[in-house]
Amino acid sequence: MENEVFARRRAGFLTRIGERDAAVLAAAPSRPRNRDVEFPFRQDSDFYYLTGFAEPHAVAVFLPGRKKGRFVLFCQEYDERKAIWEGRHAGLKGARKDYGADEAYSLDEIDAVMPELLADRERLHCGLGKNPEFDRKLLDWVGAVKARARAGVRAPEALIDLDRVLHEMRLLKSPEEVAVMRQAAEISAKAHRRAMQMCRPGIYEYQIESEIIHEFMQAGSRSPAYPSIVAGGPNACVLHYTENNRQLKAGGLLLIDAGAEYDYYAADITRTFPVDGRFTSPQRAIYELVLEAQQAAIEKVRPGNHWNQPHEAAVKVLVKGLVKLSILEGRPSRLIKKEAYKDFYMHRTGHWLGMDVHDVGDYKRDEEWRELQPGMVLTVEPGLYIGQRCKEVSKKWRGIGVRIEDDVLVTEDGCEVLTEAVPKTVEEIEALMEDGRENV
Repeated sequence: MENEVFARRRAGFLTRIGERDAAVLAAAPSRPRNRDVEFPFRQDSDFYYLTGFAEPHAVAVFLPGRKKGRFVLFCQEYDERKAIWEGRHAGLKGARKDYGADEAYSLDEIDAVMPELLADRERLHCGLGKNPEFDRKLLDWVGAVKARARAGVRAPEALIDLDRVLHEMRLLKSPEEVAVMRQAAEISAKAHRRAMQMCRPGIYEYQIESEIIHEFMQAGSRSPAYPSIVAGGPNACVLHYTENNRQLKAGGLLLIDAGAEYDYYAADITRTFPVDGRFTSPQRAIYELVLEAQQAAIEKVRPGNHWNQPHEAAVKVLVKGLVKLSILEGRPSRLIKKEAYKDFYMHRTGHWLGMDVHDVGDYKRDEEWRELQPGMVLTVEPGLYIGQRCKEVSKKWRGIGVRIEDDVLVTEDGCEVLTEAVPKTVEEIEALMEDGRENV
């Protein structure tokens, strides 16, 4: 995104905290993978949202009303040797020129400079609990300010959770964010279509995963937004299955939950389809029930409806269908009240989506489900999971796991499904898979 987007975010954030407050935010640390090797670095979402700065070992300070500058960045000084071994990095000059910092300091100076920045600030907004080592340093800096009390210097009197302001900002997506999320959705949709067309009995789950990652990277996404779930047969009944090492067998289903990350924004799509291209009658019955539940839930995604209404709509459809299939017995209303469906549908129908795949933002306000507003993006993902050991149901249903998930933007007059390019009716799926077989 352009620098002006980050500058606008910082300006909005500064107006939401007190004129005499301060906010401090640390970058994500680098993390070792094994000896002398680190995991690919991915910046903390909150830090990136306000700074656009994608390097580790940095601290950002935000100071409303400060005449010398309201955005101060501590980072690593430019190091020619580091540049040779690891590549370009901003340094103090780049922090100011390329990232809009009003002032930039070396991290070696932070213990001396930070207490000066926090002096006479009334409250301190910070992300306590994410990094205990940084929390201790933050308290040390506040303590250093307190030590100057006899000189008339005041220390912040309260620590405020940064999330209260920042995460509410992140919940409502700007047009720039929506554009990036559309791109992530488009890339992910292509990957799911490719997976459907490449699927064959006899190949392994990880081979399908490789097709997905191939499509992500070909389209400009450097990594998945989360570990891909490629779950064949009964593995689909394991909600967060990521081993992806089972050989796919004819007659089984394949559940894929995978999404690309593009420019720090996630997509999150799930589709379930038959390994050999044709649903069996029991598979089709369960699949079409889940699809009906998803369609009912999506219809409830509109401004003014509350967060839980899509879930309530999905549960109602699922329970009625399970009774009709003789998987549950009893009156649907009573079964819903008793939550009898949780043996087969144990998660909720969605979550916020954005920079994090399970994105930030409260689901309730003042103990009430919050109303949906234009600019919010959420997933809608009902499912049914009937384990192989579930002796309470007919054998024909056992081992069937189905989930269908799309990314949905709340608009001014309803909603838009960002991931609609992935087929999800039985007829569309079977036709695409047949086309894939003919073209390989």
